[in-house]
Amino acid sequence: MVTSDFDYSLPPELIAQFPAPQRDGSRLLVFDRSSGSIEHRRFSDLMNFLKSGDVLVLNDSRVIPARLRGRNSRTGGHFEILLVEENGPNDWWALVRPGKRAREGTRMDLCNPRGETAGIQAVVAGTNEEGHRRIVFEGAANILGELPRLGEIPLPPYITRSGLEKMEEDRLRYQTVYAGAPGSVAAPTAGLHFTEEFLGRLRERGVGVVFVTLHVGLGTFAPVKTGTLEAHTMHEERYWLSAEAADKIASARAAGGRVVAVGTTALRVLESVAAVHDGRLPAGAGRTRIFIYPPKIFQATDALLTNFHLPKSTLLMLVCAFASPGSVDGRERMLAAYAEAARERYRFFSYGDAMLIL
Repeated sequence: MVTSDFDYSLPPELIAQFPAPQRDGSRLLVFDRSSGSIEHRRFSDLMNFLKSGDVLVLNDSRVIPARLRGRNSRTGGHFEILLVEENGPNDWWALVRPGKRAREGTRMDLCNPRGETAGIQAVVAGTNEEGHRRIVFEGAANILGELPRLGEIPLPPYITRSGLEKMEEDRLRYQTVYAGAPGSVAAPTAGLHFTEEFLGRLRERGVGVVFVTLHVGLGTFAPVKTGTLEAHTMHEERYWLSAEAADKIASARAAGGRVVAVGTTALRVLESVAAVHDGRLPAGAGRTRIFIYPPKIFQATDALLTNFHLPKSTLLMLVCAFASPGSVDGRERMLAAYAEAARERYRFFSYGDAMLIL
């Protein structure tokens, strides 16, 4: 398929710069795949579309304060370091800007968000094919433990910030209330709408709530730059499906309940596991490069709760596939739904409103 087919225009003012005042106070567009109908609701109305026996599958990966600032130890030049993946304690792959000045052997003194040096150095130890730098940290037992005081939440580039006050708010709101294992450099944003109270009310109604883990990488929000989808190389992400989650999902499926993925990352875990186990979902861990686009058949997911995604992104292609499984018609149907959402002044992207695809 042609990448340009997944482009659309969006007024800049519809890109949400801040979260809704209340997590569960956003809007909810409900898209019915069988009829193609659209309903405009509030997120709290999600209760009305779930039933006892269904199971929600949420990604509990925790966003780390992955953006670091540093100065060249020799020249004083400024660097931005965005941690990508941990190789081991104090050993990370990272995106460093400006990259041309981050040659092997370059030493950087890390600074806190106020620009004060922290007594920790980052040393460039190598480069990979993607242009990422291998960074070794010195002066800390483990840089992970220093991130809360030195790092910044890695907000997407379409969200702009000035001043430490709003950045502190993002530490709370660009994180799900159920976040567990640290490792993501972007939030699983569909989960940002949930509160502990809301999840409790779902459980009281007999809706199962289980957690999987997929550490969200840099490529999640990146646009596809190849002319065709088939030429795109998907980023790789680590995932875990626990025995508890696998058992609860299996029980729900056996009893006729629906598996509702909260976010494209949770869906990618389910479909990655199902793809290599003939539709079954056994517990386990792995790495996935699954790239979902029309005409995809889904083996493990019955409904999807998600946000509104960037033009020409792999996430938009995924929801287009889910809008009409096994057909290419989903692209037209989903872009029409996006156009209606824009006319209705929905808020788009990470801090924006939600969509339920049934």
